[in-house]
Amino acid sequence: MSDLFAAFGIDWRLLLVNGINFGLLLLGLWYFLYKPLTQMLESRRQKMAQGVRDAEAAAHQLQKIESERADLLAQAGKEADEVVSKARALGAEKQRALTEAGEANAAALLTQAEAQAQQLKVEAIEQSKQEVAKLIVLGMERVADKK
Repeated sequence: MSDLFAAFGIDWRLLLVNGINFGLLLLGLWYFLYKPLTQMLESRRQKMAQGVRDAEAAAHQLQKIESERADLLAQAGKEADEVVSKARALGAEKQRALTEAGEANAAALLTQAEAQAQQLKVEAIEQSKQEVAKLIVLGMERVADKK
């Protein structure tokens, strides 16, 4: 075998030293480069997986919040409708009460005006009677004076 190596110009001692150098280089590269690189890649893979899980959890939380928000908005809308309907009913009741009060005031004013008109009519008739009586007395005095 050494004759074969010698025929091709290969020195077995040099080959052995190169093999040991290659083995040491491979061991050094594996220890100082491959191992930290794989650890870094694994760490990044875990961070990415955690990021994906966090994003899914955030999306789920967002969906939950959106549904709660929609429920709250629906409830607020119902409450607003109730408040508006109560306000309308109260407004209609107030309007009815004010209308009735106005009609009662108008009726009272009308009866008062009719009573006042009746009183004025009676006073006017009374004054007319007094005037007619005075005119009759004056007329009789003139007739009596002319005779």
